[in-house]
Amino acid sequence: MNNDAPLPLAAVFSVAGETLTHAEKSLFSAAQPFGFILFGRNCGSSEQLKNLTNELRSCVGWDCPIMIDQEGGRVARMKSPTWKDYPSARTYGQKIECGENCPEFDQDMASMAQMLLDHGINVDCAPVCDVLTDKTHNIIGDRAYSTDPEIVAIAAQRTINAFLKTGVTPILKHLPGHGRAISDSHLELPIVDATLEELEKTDFLPFARMSRQKGVWGMVAHIIYSQIDPDLPSTLSKTIINDIIRKKIGFENLLFSDDLDMKALENYGSIAQRANLSLQAGCDLALYCWAKLEIMEQLAADLPPLSAKGWARWQNIL
Repeated sequence: MNNDAPLPLAAVFSVAGETLTHAEKSLFSAAQPFGFILFGRNCGSSEQLKNLTNELRSCVGWDCPIMIDQEGGRVARMKSPTWKDYPSARTYGQKIECGENCPEFDQDMASMAQMLLDHGINVDCAPVCDVLTDKTHNIIGDRAYSTDPEIVAIAAQRTINAFLKTGVTPILKHLPGHGRAISDSHLELPIVDATLEELEKTDFLPFARMSRQKGVWGMVAHIIYSQIDPDLPSTLSKTIINDIIRKKIGFENLLFSDDLDMKALENYGSIAQRANLSLQAGCDLALYCWAKLEIMEQLAADLPPLSAKGWARWQNIL
C-alpha cells in the first residue's frame, strides 16, 4: 500500500463462496478492509483459489493480507486430495517431548507456508500457543503442542521461523491463553478462574517468549479471566489487552480479535457493536468470518480506519 493512501478499515472481511459476487466486489472496493480471511467454502481447486486471492486484491487495489486457518490436523481449510495434509500440532509436540529433533517438523511447516503463498495467501492463523491441561476442551485439544509451556514455546518458535523464512506472517493464538478453558467459545463464553500467578507461569509463557519478534501478529481469545477482569471477555477488556497482553506478556505487535460472530460474545450487542468494543479495548483489527453482506456493510459504515498505532505495528516501526 502506498504510504500516502488512506489507512484501510480496521476489519478483516470474509467471502461467501469460491468466486466473488458483484455485491461483494462493490462492497470490498468501497470499504477497503485491511484484509480477508478464507475458509473451506472458498477453497475448491488450486486454480480457483489463485483466481480468488487475485480478485480480492484487485478489489482493494493493493497486496493486502489474506489469512487462513491452516494449522494441520483437524484445522485445515485447504484439504486433501487437492492439497497436502499435515499432522496436528500435538503430533509434533509429542515427538519433541520424547527428545526427538523432529526435522520433518520444520520441513512440513515450510512446505505448508509455501503451499499458502503459492495460492496468494500470505498470513496463517497459526501457531496455536495454548498450553494443554487435563481439562482443556477438545475445541483446542490436539491443536496445541503440549502440556509443557516450554515445549509449546519451542514448537511455536520453530513454526514461526519456518513461516517467516518462507514469507508467511504467523498469527499467534489465542492470547493470553485458551488452554484452561473447559468450554467452546464458539458456543458459549468460557470462564477461567486461575490466578494471575498461575497464568504467568504457564499460559502466558509461550506468548511472552515470542512477543518481541517483528512480523508476528496475535489473536485474542473470547474468555473471561475472572481473577483479572470478572466482567468482560478478553477481546473486549482493556484490562486484559493493555495490562496483560501488552504490558505483562509484552506483545506489542498487531492484534486481532477472534471471530466476532461466536456465541461467546452474544450478550455484547450486534457484530458491529462488538467490533467497536474490541477496537476500543485495544485490538487493532476486528475479525468477521461469516461473510454475511449486510453485516459487512454495517461494519464498513460503523468502524474506523486502522489506527496510527495499528499502522505502526503493521509496518513494524513501533
